[in-house]
Amino acid sequence: MKKEVKDTIIVELGEQLKAYPHFYLVELTGLDAAKTSELRRKCFKNEIKLLVVKNTLLHKAFEASEIDFSPLYDCLKGNTAVMFSQTANVPAKLIKEYKKEGIPALKGAYAEESFFVGADKLEELVAIKSKNELIADVVAKWQISKLLQKSW
Repeated sequence: MKKEVKDTIIVELGEQLKAYPHFYLVELTGLDAAKTSELRRKCFKNEIKLLVVKNTLLHKAFEASEIDFSPLYDCLKGNTAVMFSQTANVPAKLIKEYKKEGIPALKGAYAEESFFVGADKLEELVAIKSKNELIADVVAKWQISKLLQKSW
């Protein structure tokens, strides 16, 4: 690959890191073509952008970023795909669907301005509530309190 192409990819990855507040690093090794297509369709349906990247290029994009992504450097081994999302827990829920098969396997994530390294962090990531879920919780509690006030 020519240096100009690599530089372009690094810049594009940097733009994705700025555009999406949450991303997951996953291992896709072992998925056949049909399963890969199915995963891509599910990602698209859930508004997740899935990119397979070269570790060295992603590492350089991390280094060029204003955020210190060094806690994720050790995750950049083997095959790596990045799942970019506007909602922190959506990729985790999708990965959890595949947990029985073990693919995709979570390597690490950057969600809610925090780092999660290792497959054992999947449950923590699933438990993160999205903005809409938090709003729904507040509205539900408010409605319950109004009902209780009326019943007294």
